[in-house]
Amino acid sequence: MDDFLTPQFWFGIANSIRWAVQIEFTRYLIAAAGLTILYALINRWIEHRRIQRNKATIADRWREFRRSFETILVFSLVNLLTFAMLQAGWLPIADGAPVLGILIAQVVAMVIMHDTWFYWMHRALHLKALFRRAHATHHVSRTPTSWAAYSFAPIEAVFESIYVPAMFILIANIAPMQPWAIFIFLGHQIARNVIGHSGFELAWSGFTRSPLTGWLTTTTHHDLHHTEGRYNFGLYFTWWDRLMGTEHPRYHERFEAVVGRSRAEVAREAAAGA
Repeated sequence: MDDFLTPQFWFGIANSIRWAVQIEFTRYLIAAAGLTILYALINRWIEHRRIQRNKATIADRWREFRRSFETILVFSLVNLLTFAMLQAGWLPIADGAPVLGILIAQVVAMVIMHDTWFYWMHRALHLKALFRRAHATHHVSRTPTSWAAYSFAPIEAVFESIYVPAMFILIANIAPMQPWAIFIFLGHQIARNVIGHSGFELAWSGFTRSPLTGWLTTTTHHDLHHTEGRYNFGLYFTWWDRLMGTEHPRYHERFEAVVGRSRAEVAREAAAGA
């Protein structure tokens, strides 16, 4: 107990928190800022793929960034919990070179588990008892940008992140976690998140109906959730939405309308509205 009273103990805690925040913030910043910069550089080639006619304002982006930073603080505390479990030996980590078969299996398992957790957690957050307290913050972004990837209320931030240590423990008890599997999963998670909120649809015509790609969500899929709210609760895959009847009834139509627009059409609309 005396350890809790020493400056060294609290300095160590503060340093761990700083380290966790730095890692989580860097991951978010690279993804959100990186995609924003990329899309700005290629805007002339993708402007006709903008999903909504409305455009987010600087104030919208700043609000999303500020809220996302608050979420990063929550995520960082959960990361410390994960690190504590590692230190306690509850979370076995594989040593040596990665085993490719196990690495792939763990990445696939984590992505599928995350998608399942997200779908049902997301639907629960839309219940009247929880929506205002936990999820309304995210839906302030009616025209979301990549900066909205982590724009959550603190309660939702906890729900969004607490599955991570639980999932790691489940998988590690089958086979020790491959460090590269964790790295790939976390990179995939933030990349899909910022793309899903980016406001531009870069997939090709027929993508949503093809048996090869139709099971993947698109930016249009999540954008429709932000504009209408009652449909499209999935994160990576369309499986749960289709199985539970929560896919937007005009999803394919809306998707094709976006990807079918030409640059000339957008230019004429802009000229007409000027």
